[in-house]
Amino acid sequence: MAILSLHSASSGLSALDTKLEVIANNIANAGTQGFKGSRVMFEDLMYQEREQPGTENVNGDIRPTGVFVGLGTKVSGTQLDFRQGGMEPTGRTLDFTIQGSGFFAVQVEDGLGVNGLAYTRAGNFALNANRELVVANSNGRRLVPAITIPEDVPEENITVTADGIVSFIQNGQTQEAGQLELTMFPNTSGLQPVGENLFVETTASGQAINTTPTENGAGNILQGFLEASNVDPTKELIDLIRTQRLFEMNSQSIQAADELLREVANLRRG
Repeated sequence: MAILSLHSASSGLSALDTKLEVIANNIANAGTQGFKGSRVMFEDLMYQEREQPGTENVNGDIRPTGVFVGLGTKVSGTQLDFRQGGMEPTGRTLDFTIQGSGFFAVQVEDGLGVNGLAYTRAGNFALNANRELVVANSNGRRLVPAITIPEDVPEENITVTADGIVSFIQNGQTQEAGQLELTMFPNTSGLQPVGENLFVETTASGQAINTTPTENGAGNILQGFLEASNVDPTKELIDLIRTQRLFEMNSQSIQAADELLREVANLRRG
């Protein structure tokens, strides 16, 4: 009966609504440094079995196919895309880009991240009132391990090597301020985004593995660059149009099923 098509089409509308929300978020963050886009994954629902394949009739013939009617679709998950974004030269001393794999660790509230840590690819750093390196965002998350620059050292005197050694020039002498560390995960797709360009560890991501840049598969550091969002606006717009068309087709399925049910109701009245 057409009632099944109503359920199937409505499940399609619900799933496509989720996809539309994800696409809209990707497009909104196409200019966000270090942003990683997501894609929506779908899976079909259970099937109603009306005829079993392989059954034998009275003549001994085997039925080659069965009759199965699907019950629609649902969102099976959203998958993060951790491909490298483009390199944007800024010329700013405290802008760092990770060229390759890895994340910067920052301090967050205990309830937000495991062991009070979250991880980011956005390397737009600044100095706070205590001259510590912090992420230049709405909350100024402190870099871990902490790196402090003396008060009389201007930003332009700070340098970072490819392997993450932070140095500064003071009174004509070069001194080391600390070592940047990068964090790796067995499964980056299992990280949980929490906003502020931050991700937190989950059971699916595996435990954080701390290392230094250029070692154990970690990338190197580029000073004076920022990693751009890896969202491709053209692809997202094409996906947006396709989603809109699919939404319209599911709506038409509902209208067709509704008309069929109306015809059946009229037959009963007759």
